[in-house]
Amino acid sequence: MAQIPVSQIATSENPGAARNYLPALLSLAALYFMMGFITCLNDTLVPFFKNGFHLTYTQSALVQFYFFLTYGIMSVPAGRIVEKTGYKRGMVTGFLVASGGAFLFFPASVMHEYYLFLAALFILAIGIVILQVAANPYITILGPADTASSRFTLIQGVGSIGTTVAPIFGTWFILSPLGNSEASSDAVRLPYLGIAALLILIAWVVNSLRLPEIKPVGDVEKVEENRKIFSFRNLKLGVWALFFYVGAEVAIGSFLTNYIADTLSVSEQSANSYVAFYWGSMLVGRLAGSVLLKSVRPPLVLAFCAVAAMVLIGISIGTSGYLAVWTMIGVGLFNSVMFATIFSLSVNGLGKFTTQASGLLSTAIVGGAIISYGQGWLIDRFTWQVAFTLPLLCYLYIVFYGLDGYKTKPILNS
Repeated sequence: MAQIPVSQIATSENPGAARNYLPALLSLAALYFMMGFITCLNDTLVPFFKNGFHLTYTQSALVQFYFFLTYGIMSVPAGRIVEKTGYKRGMVTGFLVASGGAFLFFPASVMHEYYLFLAALFILAIGIVILQVAANPYITILGPADTASSRFTLIQGVGSIGTTVAPIFGTWFILSPLGNSEASSDAVRLPYLGIAALLILIAWVVNSLRLPEIKPVGDVEKVEENRKIFSFRNLKLGVWALFFYVGAEVAIGSFLTNYIADTLSVSEQSANSYVAFYWGSMLVGRLAGSVLLKSVRPPLVLAFCAVAAMVLIGISIGTSGYLAVWTMIGVGLFNSVMFATIFSLSVNGLGKFTTQASGLLSTAIVGGAIISYGQGWLIDRFTWQVAFTLPLLCYLYIVFYGLDGYKTKPILNS
């Protein structure tokens, strides 16, 4: 099991009083729901903008590119902000910044300019990055270290509700008027204004809650103070594992609508409804994983899930029709526990460096930009089968991390 050293963390609340954690966990549940909803709604924007602005797959992939590029630029600065302001203020700041990005969809839709939508998504993503950096270590710290992966997976399960709802929401409120070119930008105006208002409301609620104050405390051995953060092998390799995992997850989700539409010869609106099953299977997997990870070693679960994902992708690109569609959708089930498990294994043994490591790991989420853009480039130039070998290779690295990469090595030099 991942061992996150709670001994390096202190809380102003009584750690033995479980009721003190309830408001924090509820606020984290709301946070993850909105992060999941907003992030997954990008999967609807990809085919929406592709048709509305007559883009290639590579150009439409810029939706995910600019959204996830923000993680590479802002994660480390966001980590420093959270270290100074605390987790609660960090979350409130993230909600407010994200609401500003969502509001910018209004002028972008009025002017009907693709680059303005990309700019709005970039700002929206900055808020999501701050939320992610604040929330990830907070979850691992709120409770026993040996159940960190389970707790993280359970909270992410709530986020999966948001990712499941988003494609259905996008199908009815964004893709349905796709045939009307005059409504191509108008369709996103009201949905994102509603998201902006909801984010502001959640920020106000979180700011009003009395959440546990958790800070690094205590004397730390000199050898640990002098250690550079990348001397932790599990973190160094874990950053790449998270890079490839997020890249694979986003690449599949981004083009799943178009892949299903081409495979089944149906409209994008009809195909987008299937995407809900992809994210819905992640919800099921995370709920089951929160229980499974209490009794089965997380590295073994991670390796098994990565192998299963590779098998399903292989079947999908080697077949056709509904078998190809449902096997690709089934990858979501095995994606479910990967992020939480990789994150927990990566910060194992980091002590006071946990928050800094969270920033670095969040930086690795830029894989969602690089891998999805690369897959879009492959689709434009080759075939779906060739393009989906890219996420398949990503899962191959995750197999390595689950079997060996997560292991720590003793420090030989101070």
